[in-house]
Amino acid sequence: MRMRNMDPLILALPKGRILNELAPILKACGIEPEADFTDECSRKLRFSTNDPGLDIIRVRSFDAATFVAYGGAHLGVAGSDVLEEFSYSELYAPVDLKIGHCRLSVAMPVQEAETENTTRHSHIRIATKYPNLTARHFANAGIQAECIKLNGAMEIAPALGLCRRIVDLVSTGSTLKANGLAETETILEVSSKLIVNRTALKTRAEAMEAWIERFRQATRA
Repeated sequence: MRMRNMDPLILALPKGRILNELAPILKACGIEPEADFTDECSRKLRFSTNDPGLDIIRVRSFDAATFVAYGGAHLGVAGSDVLEEFSYSELYAPVDLKIGHCRLSVAMPVQEAETENTTRHSHIRIATKYPNLTARHFANAGIQAECIKLNGAMEIAPALGLCRRIVDLVSTGSTLKANGLAETETILEVSSKLIVNRTALKTRAEAMEAWIERFRQATRA
């Protein structure tokens, strides 16, 4: 891990919808990224801010936790779904940002969901982006889950005979409904968290704790 105390702290932020929800929190924290950060045509991935002690990197939502866990970034934002999937020991999540609310759910075709009894199965096949979390959940019920890893288009998998069930994030449920699926079980209620690298929290305690408190206050506001 290369974290030099004189370098700016690096904040890893996820692309997409969560980044839009984060905008008011960043503003409340006094963070103003350089102009390229909001330029959709920009190819940059690392951005300076109005604070010389803080840079931002913009990465995929799943990767934010990995960058922070392995020391590529000092702080970041990640959903509780990602944290549960990877269970990185080097991550600490001190602040619930109260954004990105959704749920991780099991779903299957409507006609099957109405009569399904999962307890009679000892083995099931599931398409999901969350194989570790899914396998643990069903193992707790004494069921072996064979997880097919997909990164998208989960909802079409049952119709194509790939599996009978999926595990995916659900917000309004409209995508499930449009593809003839119904939720049968909620595995996890999801929100976005501020995450920090435990080593950085020890070696750069003053700066790290100051940013944690800024995010905590911004969330309360």
